[in-house]
Amino acid sequence: MANIRYAAVERFIRITAIVWVLFLLIIVMTFFSPMFISPSNLLLVVKQSTITGILGIGMTIVIITGGIDLSVGSLVALSSVCSAMFGGLEAQGLPIIVALLVGIFTGLVFGVINGSIISYLNFPPFIMTLATSMIARGIAKILCSAQPVLGISVAFQNLANGFFFGIPNLALFFAIVFALGTVLLNKTVLGSRFFAIGGNEMGARLSGVDTKRVKLIAYTFCGILAGFCGVLMTSRISSGSSITGEGYELNAIAAAVIGGTSMSGGVGTIWGTVVGALIIGVIQNGLDFMNVSAYFQNIIKGLIIIIAVFMDLNSKSKKSS
Repeated sequence: MANIRYAAVERFIRITAIVWVLFLLIIVMTFFSPMFISPSNLLLVVKQSTITGILGIGMTIVIITGGIDLSVGSLVALSSVCSAMFGGLEAQGLPIIVALLVGIFTGLVFGVINGSIISYLNFPPFIMTLATSMIARGIAKILCSAQPVLGISVAFQNLANGFFFGIPNLALFFAIVFALGTVLLNKTVLGSRFFAIGGNEMGARLSGVDTKRVKLIAYTFCGILAGFCGVLMTSRISSGSSITGEGYELNAIAAAVIGGTSMSGGVGTIWGTVVGALIIGVIQNGLDFMNVSAYFQNIIKGLIIIIAVFMDLNSKSKKSS
């Protein structure tokens, strides 16, 4: 009985550890800069974490299947440019929903391309998504001649910058995607198949799972979220840009890994990724308060990823022994 209780306590500590890390970081940042804990700044942290969190949710599902998607940052840029081209045409009778759908559809197309070639032609995910990353970024630069796309309507700007009953729209979008991702991963047959493929793809295939189709869905879902993030970025900065989203794929991977998603597949949670995104947001915001260079912030994020992967590998080795 004592062993059972000990195991339960150990499991609880392991699951909630990331939440305590987040609280500890907030305390540390507040110690160095008391203004950090102000409600307005904490709200800013949530808003700054939205894009990383949404991309991280899509990345989590892809990584759980044993894959990786390095194209999401470039898809944010391409969908940003594409949606911006339609984001200023409201005066001509074109509703902003068109710009929204164009951006999401852009991500969907590339998600389908990634998923199809990886699943049905057996391309390595790293190589395939790296290639589509370069292609998407190149198309974005060609479409806008490497210049910002301006003239975004006020209604489109309010999509990300507005409020709904006092709650920032960005926070609402973050919450909605979190809920959808949680239901998809934990409450559907498709979600269980994501885990099955990442844990043992051959075993899943022998059990009758259409592994190719499931992986295609995972990459498509990730692409859709990247396209949506491109729309939100366009709305937030009031322009479309071919340079936006640079390094976002690394932030998304970091959020997933920090949140407990295993890079070898088969393990991960949506809520863990959300907390991971908030941790990254707290670190970036806090270091900004301390006037720490963005270059050093990248070093810190890289070290955090290494530590998180090391802990994951160490945990796996203990279980196997």
